[in-house]
Amino acid sequence: MSRIFYVAAALLVVTGVVGCSKENEQTQSGGQQSMPAPSVSVITLKQQPVVHEMILPGRVSASRQSQVRPQVDGVITERLFEEGAQVEKGQQLYQIDEDRYLAQLNSAKADLKSVHANLKTLEAKARRYDDLIAKNAVSRQEYDDVIAQKEQAEAAISVAEAAVDVAKVNMEYTKVYAPISGRISRSYVTEGTLVTTNQAQQLATITQLDPVFIDMQESGASIITLRQSMRKQGSMDVELTVDEVTGKRYEQVGSVKFSEVTVDETTGSVTLRAEMPNPEGVLLPGLFVKGHVITGRENALLVPQRATTRQPDGSLSVYVVNNNGEVEGRTIEVGKTYRDQYVVLNGVTEGEKVIVTGYQKVKPGAKVNASEWQPSSRGSR
Repeated sequence: MSRIFYVAAALLVVTGVVGCSKENEQTQSGGQQSMPAPSVSVITLKQQPVVHEMILPGRVSASRQSQVRPQVDGVITERLFEEGAQVEKGQQLYQIDEDRYLAQLNSAKADLKSVHANLKTLEAKARRYDDLIAKNAVSRQEYDDVIAQKEQAEAAISVAEAAVDVAKVNMEYTKVYAPISGRISRSYVTEGTLVTTNQAQQLATITQLDPVFIDMQESGASIITLRQSMRKQGSMDVELTVDEVTGKRYEQVGSVKFSEVTVDETTGSVTLRAEMPNPEGVLLPGLFVKGHVITGRENALLVPQRATTRQPDGSLSVYVVNNNGEVEGRTIEVGKTYRDQYVVLNGVTEGEKVIVTGYQKVKPGAKVNASEWQPSSRGSR
């Protein structure tokens, strides 16, 4: 009796275990079927305008600069400009005491007048001697002496005229004019200062600020690519970042004028010069700036670098979500980089959806729930 009881109890236990196992299998199977597809963020590829640029350190220099210097000796009697003002070419800046040069001019004019009078006297004498020599009333020697004196007087007139011209020039040099248009510096001399022709100190400096030059330095290796772009485009635009804190760019756009043809042996760099409009005078000589040399513009497909995976063979791959919501693996060929993105040459086409975030948890063939990649999601991966 007891043996029958133990056998029955054992059968009940086995039946319960088997039932529980089947229930667990059904529960697990039902859970797997109800798991949702993983969520990923995608970007829909489309042609975008791309601007390729080379960022170089640069320094502003004046397009023209002239030192105002005296060309005659004398005392400054008047300054005729406002320091720091805009002056025009030909504008009078200083007046040098002109009394001495006025006296020299008057003396030269008097000498010229005297020489002219002497010439007239000799011409009249030569005419008389022409008549006398015809009548043999004077000797040939006397006649020749008069003709020689006349020729000397004619030569003296040329010398006297040249002296008058020099005196006029010196008189004009007492007025110091601006050789170029631009912004003038402070005056380095005051009224009453004695200035000389060969003095080391300039009177003032005039700087032309519109346009200005931007002298940039580039390594000898990279300059090859830059010169090739210059040859292809003919000219290249240049933009400037003046304030690196805000990153705001200067509103005017310049252009590259030329590059040096030799590499500096000390620094291994090449100087590149651009011309930049400066109508408001914002850019001052000596200011350090960041130059953005535009090396090319194109429309291209862009893929974020964070969406790519580097394979063991060095190639790049991405995951694409097809029209069925399934994941496909693609190997892509890329060209240049644009900011934090690759310019794609081959492997994907416009309109396809590339997974940007969440690709680590999917495999090719898997169903996914795709949503458009938003800027706010760029902080996560």
